[in-house]
Amino acid sequence: FDQQPLAFAYAALEPSIDTITMDIHYNKHAAAYSKNVKEAAIAEKVDMTKPLEDVLYKISAYSTKMRNNAGGHYNHELFWKCLTPTTNLPTGKLLAAIEKDFGSLDALQKQVTEAAKNRFGSGWAWLIVTGDKKLIVSSTPNQDNPLMDIAETKGFPLFGLDVWEHAYYLKYQNRRADYIENFWKVLNWNYVNERFNSL
Repeated sequence: FDQQPLAFAYAALEPSIDTITMDIHYNKHAAAYSKNVKEAAIAEKVDMTKPLEDVLYKISAYSTKMRNNAGGHYNHELFWKCLTPTTNLPTGKLLAAIEKDFGSLDALQKQVTEAAKNRFGSGWAWLIVTGDKKLIVSSTPNQDNPLMDIAETKGFPLFGLDVWEHAYYLKYQNRRADYIENFWKVLNWNYVNERFNSL
């Protein structure tokens, strides 16, 4: 439920993600989700010593405040870990799974890009692992995510791409497609590999 420190400086992802956006995104938007989910947890008598995922799995039992802020907090904590200034690529079992389920890394990137570009309004595009161990691309509105019992497509998120305007508007204005293209330059595939290998 607590916000974790970033593993890199606000300027580290330049020019793909600019310093001011990183600062505001982390210290204002994401910090608010962490504060608000804790408030909701106290009000709804949630045990904050247990994983946040426990709440997400049965989010339909909670308030709208909990849904928005538990999702927002989880999504951002994952997003920061999926970013890096050091370029790397999927390897090993993850790369084999990508090639099996999409044909190629390029084909996967095209699918995620389309899901992110076509998400109406605010939301996220995801690479997820389904219950039958298949990799698929999905998208959720607002701060929903594939762990939630209300998600249209459920699964374990390997990475999420934030397409809320606050994630890119200072630098890219309405050019969401340019932001998405540059996201691939800072995606931390090493961390995504770790998440996949943990399953």
